[in-house]
Amino acid sequence: MFSVLFSFSQIEKDSISIAIEESPIIANETLIKKEIDPLRPSKAAFYSAVLPGLGQAYNKKYWKIPIVWGAIGTGVYFFINNDKQFDRYRDAYKSRLAGYTTDEFYGSISDEGLIRAQEQFRRNKEMSVLITLGLYALNIIDANIDAHLLQFNVDENLSLSPHYQYNQMENTSDLGLTFNFKF
Repeated sequence: MFSVLFSFSQIEKDSISIAIEESPIIANETLIKKEIDPLRPSKAAFYSAVLPGLGQAYNKKYWKIPIVWGAIGTGVYFFINNDKQFDRYRDAYKSRLAGYTTDEFYGSISDEGLIRAQEQFRRNKEMSVLITLGLYALNIIDANIDAHLLQFNVDENLSLSPHYQYNQMENTSDLGLTFNFKF
């Protein structure tokens, strides 16, 4: 066993104590070796790019699929809603320019108000497109990173644990991390 102890004193920030211990090596029969597929992250990213959520299914993180679809679906919903509102105000403004007074906003909203409403809904529409594209990219990045982390070695031979120690002689406290690696 290989153990490293990092200790940080509150009074002396640059004092680091390192203690190294060695123990017998673990027999090869007890170690379980997993084959690492270097193409797995790129496959997951590709699948998520083709169909959002498919990379999460490839990584067997099925609980993320409704989150991905809900996020992207919400962005699409707001785009469609803002597009409809923009069309309503644009059509009313066009009919006023043509000389008609039969639009649904006649008498309640002025021509300048229709122009401002069109600008606002166009801005909201563009923002919802940008946010939806950002969420789509985040879906691809999540699938890629998750596939990388699935291949990360997290077994009992690795451990990182915090420790706290009070030094009564110097009336100080030590806070640190212990890193253990068994091989």
